[in-house]
Amino acid sequence: MAHRIDTVEGRNRLKPRTPPYWHKLATGCHIGFRRISSGSEGTWLAQAYDPSSSKQTRQSLGGLSGYPAHQRFNEAKKKAEAWFEHLERGGSIKAITVEEACANYVKRLKESGAAKNSADLEARFKRWVNDDKIATVNLQKLTRKAVDEWRNRLANAPVLTNPHTDKTKTRTRSPAALNRDMAALRAALNNAHDHGDVTSNMAWRVALRAVENADGRRDTYLDLQQRATIISKAPVDLAALLRGLSLVPLRPGALASLTVASLNIQLGVLTVGKDKAGRDRKIKLPLETAKFFKLQAEKKLPAAALLTRTDGKAWDKDSWKKPIKTAALAAELSESVTAYTLRHSVITDLVTNGLDLLTVAQLSGTSVAMIEKHYGHHRSDLAEKALAALAI
Repeated sequence: MAHRIDTVEGRNRLKPRTPPYWHKLATGCHIGFRRISSGSEGTWLAQAYDPSSSKQTRQSLGGLSGYPAHQRFNEAKKKAEAWFEHLERGGSIKAITVEEACANYVKRLKESGAAKNSADLEARFKRWVNDDKIATVNLQKLTRKAVDEWRNRLANAPVLTNPHTDKTKTRTRSPAALNRDMAALRAALNNAHDHGDVTSNMAWRVALRAVENADGRRDTYLDLQQRATIISKAPVDLAALLRGLSLVPLRPGALASLTVASLNIQLGVLTVGKDKAGRDRKIKLPLETAKFFKLQAEKKLPAAALLTRTDGKAWDKDSWKKPIKTAALAAELSESVTAYTLRHSVITDLVTNGLDLLTVAQLSGTSVAMIEKHYGHHRSDLAEKALAALAI
């Protein structure tokens, strides 16, 4: 006697049992329906035959109780066919959630030696993914709508103004901050896609696209005289930090992380630890710059911070933010001046003075593409001057 699961009447006639009733869709591809008790609505399954292993693989499709009874077979068919296509494309048999995809990405980064980067991403996932409803979504069932909704929740979530000292003051999330947190999830999902956990990136390819011009062009620039002025208006410890930022094109955090051991006094070489560039890099210092850093290293142990505050503690963004604003005000400079302004100004000078972009990128610990994006317009000015010199 034939058993039909493609109609409501046919399913109602089925006797309750543990083994599923099967409906063939194609060779090796079946939809199953199981009702263990007469009072149950039943659950749906998909089963695929793998000829390479001679094994059957099953995937639960759930009860589909959110659909009218007469639509459940068609919905089960759609879900089963999507899963069969996933397997045909080489997708993984094991289904994982978005949260598991994030955890797998962090694990792979740690195994590759990117401990610092993995720690940052892990913290972002804990804040913005693991406690969100998107965390439990099966990666193979992730939709563009679900990702769009997550992005909107993230964009509207306030962030702490100073998470280290005050847990009550918040501010609106900036487009740049949104981009950084979206980039973390995008990287995890792309990694899952690369490893076959999902075979399509349509759910997030557009939904997690970065906000354009979120950072904006770094317009605040201080010339040599202005840099000298703000240094002169700063307390001794802050003045040393500002001078360091004015001498080498490092990110403020990277400069603050330098230790005495980072400086080879004999060779005049500064070793910058793992920064956003992802690896150590060495900078050969000019004589006067080497003297400055040598002075900072005097009477300090190798593990001590190279640049320290008056109390001996290392600098961080929370300790330099307000003092820099105060020094800028005393120097009658723009209120938009930050520690990063010094880095931007130094890179601008290197580019406008004619240093090739590859070397600028290497010194700065970033990519040539980023230098071209933010500073390439200065090269056109140099080109104009060079062409002007050709005039007869």
